[in-house]
Formats: sequence, structure tokens, C-alpha cells
Amino acid sequence: AEWTADAGFYYYTTESYRDSNGRQQTRQVRHTRWEPASGGLDHFFDDELVPASRGVPANLLRNIEPFPTAKLAPYDAAYVSGWVVEQYQIDLIAAATHSREAMDAKLRALCAEQIPGDTYRNLQVAADYSAQTFKHVLLPIWLLHYQYGARTFRIVVNGVTGAIGGKYPKSATKIVLLVLAILVVLLLAFAFSQGG
Repeated sequence: AEWTADAGFYYYTTESYRDSNGRQQTRQVRHTRWEPASGGLDHFFDDELVPASRGVPANLLRNIEPFPTAKLAPYDAAYVSGWVVEQYQIDLIAAATHSREAMDAKLRALCAEQIPGDTYRNLQVAADYSAQTFKHVLLPIWLLHYQYGARTFRIVVNGVTGAIGGKYPKSATKIVLLVLAILVVLLLAFAFSQGG
């Protein structure tokens, strides 16, 4: 990827002013000096995963990444025999678009890290992708749905690493009581440290 941007370098000047009582005061004022910057970046993306499920939100699946894709095995029906397996629901063109958007965002962040100075603006990134391939991959993800009161909660588990993601019920009363208990302990600790 090739990038261009305006690199900003902070510098400070001292200015005088009168405060509300009419007294002369000084303060530091930050300014930015802008300079053109450009550069290049080579980055290899390997196995950029795109969830192909419409039934499980992508952000929930992102919570249980990464998956060790270096150890992928060829498909064998015996792996999924007896299990409910979701077939991919997003076609190749849509998956390629999602993948490109994710890679573009990562490239932009990597290019931004290369910009010298304290800040930047007008970052333009021209990505050049080559040797793109795709593969359908079945990943071991365990899904759990449970009901608590009138609400349904969903949990996902990475079948390789054991990472867990999802939402769980939170009790406002218990949270308030916990915060109050912590404050009481802190106040007691402070009181003992002052008196003892």
C-alpha cells in the first residue's frame, strides 16, 4: 500500500492575557505545523476470517477469535457426523467485500502508525492486493442460548481455545450494592490509615 498524509508536529508559544481581575498572565498555546508525508507498506494478510453466518452476530464471533488457522485440516464428513452444522449463508462476493473492508481498515491503521509527528490529517491509502485466494472453513463454535426472566441470552465458545463470548444478565441492584460495599471498605481503610 502507498499512503500520503499531512503530518502534524506540535509546537508551543507563550501568550499574554489579562485574567478576570485585570492581572497580566501567560499561558502556553499549542499549535500544529503541517508537513506533507508519504510512504509505502508491505503487509501479508493470511486467513482473514469472514463469518458466513446470519444467525450469529459477527461481533459476537469476533469476541472468541483467534482461531489457529495454520492447523486447518481438509474437510472430512466424519468431523461433523452427528452434529448440527450451519451451512454458509453469505456468498463469495459478499464475503470478499467484507474481507476487503476489514483489510482496508487494518492497512489504514498500519499506515497511520508510520506517519511521523504528533498527529495527522488527510490520510489517503492506495492498496494493491495480489495473490488473493479463498477457502470455505468450518470452525468449531459451540452455541448456547438460555432464558433468564423474559430475556434470551446467547453464548459462543471457541471449540479450539475455549474462549467465551456473549452477554449475561446484570442486576442493577447487585451492581449498586457492590459499588457501595467497595466504597465502605475504602472509607474504612482511609479512616484507619488516618487514625492509626
